Amino acid sequence: MEVKVLGAARQVGRSAFLVSHNNSKILLDYGALTTKVPGFPMHVPPKDINAIILSHAHLDHSGAAPLNFLSGSMKLHATPITSELANLLIQDFIKISGQYLPFEFLDLMAMNSNTVHHGYLEPFQVGDFTIQLYDAGHIPGSAIISVEAGNKRLIYTGDINGDETNLMPGSWKNLGEADMVITESTYAQADHPGRLKAENELVEFARTVVERGGVLLIPAFSVGRAQEVAMTLVKNSFKHPVAMDGMALKVNGILLRYQEFLRDPAALRKMLENIEEVTSWTQRRRLVKRPGVIISPAGMLVGGSSIFYNEHLSMDEKNGIGIVSFQVPGTPGRTLLDKGLTIYRGKPTKVKAEVKRFDFSSHSGRSTLLSDLKGIQGDPRFLTVHGEEESCLALARELHEGFGAEATAAMPGQEFTV
Repeated sequence: MEVKVLGAARQVGRSAFLVSHNNSKILLDYGALTTKVPGFPMHVPPKDINAIILSHAHLDHSGAAPLNFLSGSMKLHATPITSELANLLIQDFIKISGQYLPFEFLDLMAMNSNTVHHGYLEPFQVGDFTIQLYDAGHIPGSAIISVEAGNKRLIYTGDINGDETNLMPGSWKNLGEADMVITESTYAQADHPGRLKAENELVEFARTVVERGGVLLIPAFSVGRAQEVAMTLVKNSFKHPVAMDGMALKVNGILLRYQEFLRDPAALRKMLENIEEVTSWTQRRRLVKRPGVIISPAGMLVGGSSIFYNEHLSMDEKNGIGIVSFQVPGTPGRTLLDKGLTIYRGKPTKVKAEVKRFDFSSHSGRSTLLSDLKGIQGDPRFLTVHGEEESCLALARELHEGFGAEATAAMPGQEFTV
């Protein structure tokens, strides 16, 4: 079995790996770099590929997949909820970045019509490969992918979270033996503070802002993070108004249809009964004047209704902005965190609202990641990917020095034999 790295090496974005055995070839993810001008993985002729196996719906893993359905008859394999969530996110990607994309809505429709759904722990065959999906604990439907061929076994973690949250169970632990492991490295150098600590700090900040007459804006990713934050507030009996806006509302509907992929469906339903859904500009204009909490995409303030809220709330010191998502360098959210600046009436301006960051990550921190990787049996070789360069290098070094394993911080274009 051969593995070629097509992207996501020593960076976060455009995850893609080509796996070959005899005449069978599959792609593990085919994501995009969602910068202003999007970036894509190395090209592989679609006619040479049997299938794409999608680990989860986030655009850095799914966003370039429609490129492979311009022609040809390959299949895309994923959990059913991943399929629906990816379709929703890619539609929005086309809407926002369509002029830069080498595919269109019709190509997404072609992808959808060639999609095959699978549950966890249900092996399926693609060419010479036997493939199985395990819960990755990252977002609903996310999967660790196992690939077997020629008496060799590859495990691809995708994005993984070993610790349970309000929304998700922790990742599947009993992964068995492997000859090679491709692992994410996002937080390989840092542990997260305890989730309960982050939840308590967020709830207390929300109470402080609202009780002084302010509005707390929480820019949050539509898939997973928005729901997790709202569930935290409801769980802690937050007595003030909580509103949710944007694509997160469509995601809520998808989650209700696939409750088997959630840790506690009853908690999600309770949250939905206790929030206000925002569906009009009349509501938005009212909400920025009423003390309360507004949860709104986009998580990095790059689009969506959070831009409207940010402009109307950031210049009043009684208001607050709670950052609960990783902020990619160069995004408005990262500029806000690092420099306290936002774009106000077209100009970079120092914000007056109180800004705080809360760690609600859906990726394993260092200790959890190392523990889960150590639990994989056999003597696998590790490829560390999907992290900033220092994180990939540090994880490879720690796996080698701590576990005695062969480990490489992979680079795009590198090829490896399992």
